[in-house]
Amino acid sequence: MPLAVPATQPSFEELGTLLPDVTFVVVDLETTGSTAESSITEFGAVRVRGGVVQGEFQTLVRPAEPIPALVAVLTGITNQMVGSAPRLAEVLPSFLEFARGGVLVAHNAGFDVGFLRRACEQLGYPWPAPRVLDTVALARQILLRDEVPNCRLATLASHFASTTTPNHRALSDARATVDVLHGLLERVGNLGVHTLEDLVEFGRRVSPQRRAKRVWAQHLPEGPGVYLFHTDTPTPSGSAPRPLRAGREVLYVGTSRRVRTRVRSYFTASEKRPRMEEMIRVSSGVEAIPCSTALQAEVLELRLIAAHRPRYNKRSKHPERQLWVKVTVEPFPRLSVVRQVLPDEATYLGPFRRRADADEAVLCLQDTHPLRQCTARIRLAQDGSACALAQLGRCCSPCDGSVSREEYAGVVAGVRASMATDVRAVLDVTGQRLLRLARQQRYEEAGQVRDRLRVLARAVRRQQRVESLVRCRQVVAARLVDEGWEIHVLRWGRLAGAAVARPGEVPQVVARAAVATAETVSPPTPAAPAASTEEVERVASWMEQPGVRLIEMDGEWSWPLHAVAPSDRLPLDV
Repeated sequence: MPLAVPATQPSFEELGTLLPDVTFVVVDLETTGSTAESSITEFGAVRVRGGVVQGEFQTLVRPAEPIPALVAVLTGITNQMVGSAPRLAEVLPSFLEFARGGVLVAHNAGFDVGFLRRACEQLGYPWPAPRVLDTVALARQILLRDEVPNCRLATLASHFASTTTPNHRALSDARATVDVLHGLLERVGNLGVHTLEDLVEFGRRVSPQRRAKRVWAQHLPEGPGVYLFHTDTPTPSGSAPRPLRAGREVLYVGTSRRVRTRVRSYFTASEKRPRMEEMIRVSSGVEAIPCSTALQAEVLELRLIAAHRPRYNKRSKHPERQLWVKVTVEPFPRLSVVRQVLPDEATYLGPFRRRADADEAVLCLQDTHPLRQCTARIRLAQDGSACALAQLGRCCSPCDGSVSREEYAGVVAGVRASMATDVRAVLDVTGQRLLRLARQQRYEEAGQVRDRLRVLARAVRRQQRVESLVRCRQVVAARLVDEGWEIHVLRWGRLAGAAVARPGEVPQVVARAAVATAETVSPPTPAAPAASTEEVERVASWMEQPGVRLIEMDGEWSWPLHAVAPSDRLPLDV
């Protein structure tokens, strides 16, 4: 059952640290250059909280190399001034102690923080990994284009009427940055930013409206499951969880091993997809369906996407659009690309997600077997005329009687074998053709032939993975993970049940209970498969992992020996 998110206010944990309670350490460094090999020549820092300066830190540093003349003119720091200054190894511990517990603030913070991090690495000090604020990023988000021509420190200091004029000396620039920070904080309060967490995300271009919705994740399960963003009001606090009610549109379906953590990430800067920004803006809530295992969550996600077809999901929305390569049922069969598997005697290969891939597989088979490519019906008398492909040796020409029905049936049998049980003929013929094209330096054509072979080999392998599980009436398998034994019940390739045997529980007992409560699945037919191809593939991927143990097997989970091309026989490049 879905767990609906109650409409609650943020907890104290969710609210974060209010800005007046945050200690900011505003830092500025002067260096001998802008490269990673340059040295620090001066530290300047101001420790401030609630608008009150608590202390200042300033010192020159003797660099490892001379100060370039251009830098000396810019900063006013000369080689003579730093000649008797302490080395970085003496200054860095004092600065780290001064900045302990504070949030680092700098103008163009990447520059200063980069030098500080490299200094810690060089001198063997662990990098404290403090939170970092960049006044440049904040200014670009807060100030309008017509307010300031640029976001240089001198420009912003003048705009906010700083009492200190920046002059490329560390402490002066740090003091000016403090005034800029306070000016920006005054502006950002009107935008709904009141905590340090809000400010950090705002600097990363996360709107307050988007961040305010982070409370939706507060009551979601922490374990594996599926989450659904929707456009209706969430279930009121205290109400029992229930399925999505009529009229509630599902916008997006996702899955995760840690649902709460994953949903919370949508309201931070880690989510950068523009369509997700739009989805969050128009959504009004999120619900979650807890699952026993990650595989169960993945399968449920596929089923929900197919059922709801959410507009913000891109994949798995239209399983009915898959294509198949078919050997037709007629006196002189041919290859055809179709959209449906019928309950007939035809041989099918697929499914393919793209028409181009299906066409490439057809061309690869036609390159190997001289099957007819025309669509016209051929009379049983075989009294037609040969086509151009027959004259080129690309068709065995059943239309004019060049081959009998029995001989043509042998060609068709070879095609069916290449599609289902034995790809060696395709590998041999295609390999010889690739060598010939390579000797003739026809590399572009050889690349097309190679790609066709890869498409066909992938399609045959995919079909074998699916069909081998679909043939099994029931499979019960387990795999040891950190939480215990994951146990899955498969019926005709469909995931019918899932459970976890926690430490201290007997896996066999849990497995029997999972089988008893598993979904009843009817034997599949071409018109009504037990599960989608993508679902069976997910199940097959789990089954093929190292460490999977079979508890019960009712059926034969096997592949034909030569149905799948060995990786060493597939050409890598030409």
